[in-house]
Amino acid sequence: MQAETAIPDSVFAVANSTLLLTRIRSGNVYEETVERILQTIKLGFASPGQKLPAERDLAGLMGVSRDTVRVAISSLVEAGFLEISRGRYGGTFVSASLPEQVRPHAKFESKALEEAILFREVVECGAAYQSAKSDLSADQQKALHQAHRDTTLSSAADYRRFDSRFHLLIAESCGSNKLLEEVAFSRSRINEMLDQIPLLPPNIEHSNEQHREILEAIISRNPTLASELMRTHLEGSAALLRGFLS
Repeated sequence: MQAETAIPDSVFAVANSTLLLTRIRSGNVYEETVERILQTIKLGFASPGQKLPAERDLAGLMGVSRDTVRVAISSLVEAGFLEISRGRYGGTFVSASLPEQVRPHAKFESKALEEAILFREVVECGAAYQSAKSDLSADQQKALHQAHRDTTLSSAADYRRFDSRFHLLIAESCGSNKLLEEVAFSRSRINEMLDQIPLLPPNIEHSNEQHREILEAIISRNPTLASELMRTHLEGSAALLRGFLS
């Protein structure tokens, strides 16, 4: 009979953790990597003080690069969810003391969160589609470009304000006050939730690049592409919200 292969100590509960640490197939690999690691902690597959798999193992499980895993881990270390220990027995460990809002089994109005995410997707993807169909004036195009620049150059403290402004200007360019009101309502609710999670620099960089792509699709009058790019963009934020709050 063939001898069983020992599972390395660094790979915690592999048979169960792979239920969450599965291959990522969206364009938001960083955000979803953060979400998967957080959910693994919150659902009890990795307890405070427990060692995580090596970067190469995590990368293999999720089908992402080691660089993506390294950046995600670094962000979660900075946010207080993981700790790095050096030396012979070092590695990445779940923080012995987790931040209150992400202790295992803690919940944040899951139904309200999912409803807010769904409503945001419907109105903002629709706004991007309609904006790209519209014959935008030179002033409207200039305003969108300026909003994108302001968001890209903003400080972390001002980022969500400028981010909201960019999205609201897309809605405004559609020429429907009702649509603008609904997008404003959605952004207000989402921002209340975003304010409860860390602002992660890699997510900001990725978000700014996605803004650029959305803006280019709108200016080039490609409504289908603009809508799909917006959907992908919103899925990144949704992944982080689910990871931290659900």
